[in-house]
Amino acid sequence: GNVVGSRGSVVPFFRRLAAEGAKELPITDPRMTRFWLRLEDGVDFVLKSFARMQGGEIFIPKIPSMRITDLAEAIAPGMPTKVIGIRPGEKLHEVMCPSDLYYDTLEFDDHFVIMPSTQGGAVDYAKNAIGEIGRSVPDGFDYNSGNNPHFLTVDELREMNP
Repeated sequence: GNVVGSRGSVVPFFRRLAAEGAKELPITDPRMTRFWLRLEDGVDFVLKSFARMQGGEIFIPKIPSMRITDLAEAIAPGMPTKVIGIRPGEKLHEVMCPSDLYYDTLEFDDHFVIMPSTQGGAVDYAKNAIGEIGRSVPDGFDYNSGNNPHFLTVDELREMNP
């Protein structure tokens, strides 16, 4: 996910351009989405994952998504954007649970777990170390920033003060 305000985040870049009086904000593609994570929420998720883990699994938080166009509007209201095109290797949407691993993916209330493919059934990952119960995801399931059911609005992004 995009850790708000971290190095490499688009937030400081957009802020700097707005503060310098830019006439427009460059965006790679208006369809682009990203997951959105505050640093403190990421730290909290890691600590909770330590308590839940049984060993070898990958934990994926259920976190909100945002549209790059909404972020631009939240940071610089009314400023036009200019589409500059996707850079090599860049994706429209971030993928956290790829569809080719749906058979190893479990859904819990606030997160997903991708089980290790080499575990051989020795561990029941459907019940984690603190007793939470997960369920299998549908065939072909993927979790990405574009199909996420929770998108932040422009107002919510502003309230987070990116």
